[in-house]
Amino acid sequence: MKIKQLLSLSFISSISLFSYSQPLENWEADKIKVTQSNGVQTIMHAEALFEDRWDQLPQAQFWKKIMLLSPDSCLINVAATRQLLDKMSNREWNAQTEAQKDSTRQALRIAHGLPSDTRIYVTTGKNDFYRFSEVYPSLDNGVQAFERYGVDPWYAQSILLIESPAQIRKSSTGAYGAFQLMPGVARSMGLVVNNTTDERKDFDRSAYGAAQLISRVCIPEAKRILNQHNLSYNETDLWFRLFVLHVYHAGAMNVAAVVNKIQPKEGSQALIKAMWQNSAAGFGNNSQNYTQLALAAQLILHDMVYQNCTEISSCLSR
Repeated sequence: MKIKQLLSLSFISSISLFSYSQPLENWEADKIKVTQSNGVQTIMHAEALFEDRWDQLPQAQFWKKIMLLSPDSCLINVAATRQLLDKMSNREWNAQTEAQKDSTRQALRIAHGLPSDTRIYVTTGKNDFYRFSEVYPSLDNGVQAFERYGVDPWYAQSILLIESPAQIRKSSTGAYGAFQLMPGVARSMGLVVNNTTDERKDFDRSAYGAAQLISRVCIPEAKRILNQHNLSYNETDLWFRLFVLHVYHAGAMNVAAVVNKIQPKEGSQALIKAMWQNSAAGFGNNSQNYTQLALAAQLILHDMVYQNCTEISSCLSR
């Protein structure tokens, strides 16, 4: 999450400390208790993925493959739609000259009936970064932390899965900690970040900062943007949650710019898909990919849970 993509700190500090988050009962039905050999975890279920067939979108399926793919392999795909065209080893791809690579791309366009100007990407596997089995134990802590702060714990789970999974590492832009907060944003949300202390490395403090950012900035700004276009929403709809994630990652001004370009008629899956296809201001390729990654990560988590659990129960049954 980049500071230049977020709201200015002066604007953030002017936002009321009043909590904009939704009532607890609105997300309680989304929680499940998962029993595995190593204990019981409370996480957010993935049922919404299968409504409106989010799980079948080519973007979600593509990134699911990339997240599980070894970095010595790559997938050749259509840039705009993430349609999969071919798979090969990186060694095989890199052994080609630039002319041979262009020839390979053109041969794939012809084979798949694509226009000659179709942009084709070569994307390397990333299972060395997305270490889901290692991040899984922290999901329960994230869900509980966000609940303590009165914020939808779905966001904690999504951010933990894709921002810095199982790794406390500093990004090239300075983001750090489990929730990858930039220094200025972390300070504005009440964390100490200076030459001697960096509370972002502490999971609970990092979760607090991220929860405050979601509730005080991202959700209200998402609502403001949608209200400007007279779009209705429910805070627990998957498309709305993904929209808020875009604000978390790209910043409200950049999200507003791309929505202004799209001029949507309704808030729905169609709006999120349109955001994947459009760019404006600082909302570019990385921003487009962000919620695609979120969907893919939730699909992988869903598979992990059902493949390895011995029992799953709704938290409402307690």
